[in-house]
Amino acid sequence: MRLAAAACLIATLFTSALIGQNDDTGTRSVQGVVTDASGRPVAGAVVQLKDTKSLQIRSFLTEADGSYHFSGLSTNVEYELEAKKDSVTSGKKTLTVFNTKKAATVNLKLKR
Repeated sequence: MRLAAAACLIATLFTSALIGQNDDTGTRSVQGVVTDASGRPVAGAVVQLKDTKSLQIRSFLTEADGSYHFSGLSTNVEYELEAKKDSVTSGKKTLTVFNTKKAATVNLKLKR
């Protein structure tokens, strides 16, 4: 009886530990669409995401529909987003710590 209870306890603790590993309460994601000045989606634009604390930069090449996506972002950090295609840029937009959405949307428009 004690062996069965011990096995049950160990299984419960192991399962709880595994569930805790997938806990992403401190992370968020951002996605959006890059468009040109006339509003058409831009494929192949480079979207840069800059962590304003560490200054680390991540890049994403937009899909055919102009979409991009970054995940695993800290909720305690502000990020700057900017899109570039050829010599045209979108200007910078900020994903602030005050945006509490787990999946934020930031669309970027290239300027002429």
